[in-house]
Amino acid sequence: MNSIATFVVLGDSAAAGTGDADANGALRGWSYYLARHFNQPLVYANLSRPGAQSTEVLIDQLPKALSLDPTLTAVIVGGNDALRNGFSPELLHNNLRQVLEALRENGSEIMLLQLHEPTQIAPLPKTLGVIINRRINSVNAVVRAVGAEFGAHILSARDIPDIYVRNRWHVDRMHPSKFGHQILAHNFREILFPRWDISPVQIDPVVGRPRKDSLLWMLRHATPWFIKRSVDLLPAALILVMREYFKILTRRNRDVGATVYFPEFVNLREAKFPLVQEVRVS
Repeated sequence: MNSIATFVVLGDSAAAGTGDADANGALRGWSYYLARHFNQPLVYANLSRPGAQSTEVLIDQLPKALSLDPTLTAVIVGGNDALRNGFSPELLHNNLRQVLEALRENGSEIMLLQLHEPTQIAPLPKTLGVIINRRINSVNAVVRAVGAEFGAHILSARDIPDIYVRNRWHVDRMHPSKFGHQILAHNFREILFPRWDISPVQIDPVVGRPRKDSLLWMLRHATPWFIKRSVDLLPAALILVMREYFKILTRRNRDVGATVYFPEFVNLREAKFPLVQEVRVS
């Protein structure tokens, strides 16, 4: 492709570049590094926002993206949906499907990201970790199903070699570090190349963060975030933990959470009906 392309990014903090800020505090992230390595004229617009959920992406971000007539669009969302009380995989599925349908109708190529397993890098109490992982797994099931339906490129963070090595993660242990964002950019480039003329992504040397700076960052940013989530997710999480213990004590194998079905869209030449994957979430 030698014509001018438009690369638009929608989503939450994983799309916005949290964990990789410049000297002025402006976020960069994996899409910034990917955009820098395109060898053709490129318009790059990152419309994502830390904290965004799928409804915001659909209602707020999508119309702005469509006005730019994107050639390539990255949609990374679902993590914040999963970390809220009242998480609904069905709502996430419907929102994401509408976003991808509109982008496809507009002629855009689409990129998606399946999330890592959070407890591999951020230790949590065992039962709470089971609940969080279950929710993230349901997010990934939605991404996989909707991405397959619309022919999107899907990068699975869990399949990236050594993804859980500590230097790939920001001090908050939730978002990639600069090094981690560059690795994501490299892996997205591998998916897009050679259809797109993109040079290999430069990976900068890892620079350790002083412990003092890490502590200051946690006080300034992580503490307010934790307080917000304590008001929102924590009460619900405590109830879910109690339910998990009740299941263990009563030796029940069935989940007490919702049962949600997501279609796995398959090649109709190989199957006469769509496979269905059952996902149980707390």
